[in-house]
Amino acid sequence: MVSPISEAVLDVIADALVDKGYSLLSDIIPDYVSLALLEKMQAKHDIDFKYAAIGRGIEQQVNAEIRSDKISWLDKQDHTDKAYLSIMEQLREGLNRRLFMGLFDYESHYAVYEPGAHYKKHVDALKGSQNRILTTVFFLNPHWQLDDGGELLIYDEIDILLETVKPQMGTLAIFLSERFPHEVLPTLKTRNSIAGWFRVSHATHGF
Repeated sequence: MVSPISEAVLDVIADALVDKGYSLLSDIIPDYVSLALLEKMQAKHDIDFKYAAIGRGIEQQVNAEIRSDKISWLDKQDHTDKAYLSIMEQLREGLNRRLFMGLFDYESHYAVYEPGAHYKKHVDALKGSQNRILTTVFFLNPHWQLDDGGELLIYDEIDILLETVKPQMGTLAIFLSERFPHEVLPTLKTRNSIAGWFRVSHATHGF
C-alpha cells in the first residue's frame, strides 16, 4: 500500500492552483515508487516505446521537428504502474474535494527523450474543449546537471516565461492544461518522465 498524500500537501497544491494555476513539488512520490518506475523505463524490454504523435484523430502524425520523444502508456494492471496511479488517484480525489474540479479520470504515459530529443512549445488542451483539465509531469532523472538540458519551460498566456524546471528525480509539475504553453528543451542525455492528464466527463466544472 502506497503511503497517502498528506492533507497538508494537498492543501499546498490546491492553493497553488488557485493562486498561480500551477504547482511544483518534490518528494510527493515515495522514493521506492520513483525508483521502480525508473528501473522499468531503463529495462526497456518491459515497455513498448513508440515515437509520440501530435494532433488528434485523422490529423494525428509523427513529426520529429515538433516532438521527438518516445512514449508508452501506463497499464492499470501492472504492479509498478499501479503504485504511481494510486497516488494520482489520491491527488484527483483531494483536488476534487477542495476545488470541485470534477476530475473523473487520469491517463498517463512514460516519455523517454533520447539525446537531442525535444518538444516544441504547445498547449495540452484547446480552450473550451473541457477534456484535459490538469497536466502532470513527473521526472525520473537522478543527478541531473544544469548542462544536461531537457528543461521544462512553462509560459503564461501572453508568452512570458514563468518557470524553468530542471527534470530532476522526484520533481512533480502540475498545471492547468489549457492555460499554460510549455516546451521541453533539447536534452543532451537520456531524460525520463511520466506525463499525465486529469480529465472531466462533462462540459462544466467548479474551478
